[in-house]
Amino acid sequence: MTDRRRSLKTVPAEVASLVPTPADLFGPLFERVQLEKVFADGKTFADAVPRGAPTAILAAFHREKPAGRDALRAFVGRHFDLSPPVTSDAGDRDTSDLGAHIARLWPALERQPEIPAAGSSLLHLPEPYVVPGGRFREIYYWDSYFTMLGLARDGRGDLVEAMLSNFESLIERYGHIPNGTRSYYLSRSQPPFFALMLDLSPPVDEAARCRRLAALLTEHAYWTSGPGVVVMPDGSRLNRYWDDRDTPRDEAYAEDIATAARSGRPTAEVFRHLRAGAASGWDFSSRWLADPLDFGTIKTADIIPVDLNSLLWALEGAVAKTATEAGQADIAARFSDLAQRRAAAIDAYLWQGDEGWYADYDHIEGGVTPVLSAATLYPLFLGLASADQARAVAATTRQRLLARGGLRTTTVTTGQQWDVPNGWAPLQWIAIEGLDAYGEAELARTIAERWLMTVETAYRETGKMLEKYDVEDLRPGGGGEYPLQDGFGWTNGVTRALLAKYPELLS
Repeated sequence: MTDRRRSLKTVPAEVASLVPTPADLFGPLFERVQLEKVFADGKTFADAVPRGAPTAILAAFHREKPAGRDALRAFVGRHFDLSPPVTSDAGDRDTSDLGAHIARLWPALERQPEIPAAGSSLLHLPEPYVVPGGRFREIYYWDSYFTMLGLARDGRGDLVEAMLSNFESLIERYGHIPNGTRSYYLSRSQPPFFALMLDLSPPVDEAARCRRLAALLTEHAYWTSGPGVVVMPDGSRLNRYWDDRDTPRDEAYAEDIATAARSGRPTAEVFRHLRAGAASGWDFSSRWLADPLDFGTIKTADIIPVDLNSLLWALEGAVAKTATEAGQADIAARFSDLAQRRAAAIDAYLWQGDEGWYADYDHIEGGVTPVLSAATLYPLFLGLASADQARAVAATTRQRLLARGGLRTTTVTTGQQWDVPNGWAPLQWIAIEGLDAYGEAELARTIAERWLMTVETAYRETGKMLEKYDVEDLRPGGGGEYPLQDGFGWTNGVTRALLAKYPELLS
């Protein structure tokens, strides 16, 4: 493995904005390919690898002026290589041992380092890594934590360490961990799980500890020094999801333009909210909509989310702990104070004592949003809740979020993929671990048992591990901007971790 003993420098956020995306590089060609729907999935062309210099391809495009979709497709075929979906066929349908099947999937999802071709949107990583699968051919930030849970339990500590090295490399080069390793993801991050990933690694020596402290400090600076910070009415500071661009997403270019056009709102405003929704990992959900049934009312950047701020509280605590271990008492004291301030602000603005759950807060409207979601369990997962708050959240979960096949994402049916009836592997793990940590072992085990039943039922029917599931009817999930994907990194990881936590559920 590459020597990771390097210093991590604080990198200005502007560095990432200097890396051109396919839309930047190919301008009118990119726009025509996306708007004329040459490919059903907008991510296909965003991930295409040019066979020559982008300037030469653009010159050919202007010279040839391909007319019509067929001619345009033929032009793309001559000048680009298209990346196929990641297949995850392990060559078996052994429903008797789901854990063994998952172990056989890891090699299908593992990728080796490569130097991207000039003009490719792919970002270089120095070490091997695991991708989610399907259309997701690159590493993703928050997905990877849940994938790593399974890798660790399958004895693949080498891949866990390699992925940590990759994330440190991204922080060093770009000042943050992007949404995923594509140039078009660099303008945003995702839920900050890096501090939790470090807990999956064995104890490290002093040099590695200092390196990790530098990485944590850089990530914290990214989140707390830009427009993602919101000053609350009492002067406290909380965070929202943000993207530095206000243009259509490269990977959903036509869809974003259509959404903005239908909304009747300023297009840049809608694009910013769509991008912030993608940064949340919940793309998309009624959490981010003023009208749950009107996607054009998206307002993600107006929302102070409980999950993000709980993760940043944990990041501040991790900095304080690591700084103490490294003998940096001044840093430790400062970050302990930051964590305490954030905890107080979360209690003041996001905790709904009368309702018994943590809400998101609309800082434009000046009040909490009405959508109950599985994000309410983040403070339990991260150890932020009090015992009384945890008991109240557990009661709310039991009454309103527990479904026949696991944990509901929200209680609102909208057609968006992060709403009823879908359930998602990462949210099951967060709920189960959080409830178990606060003495709600029975409810935690119930969620685990029901979720595993859903995963196994779909596996027996399809032979696949899937991105999301319908937890009402115990079948593959639906909704969203693209077809259901199989693979699937975080489902594999969480399923494997749950089988290790509850071995009696193997039967």
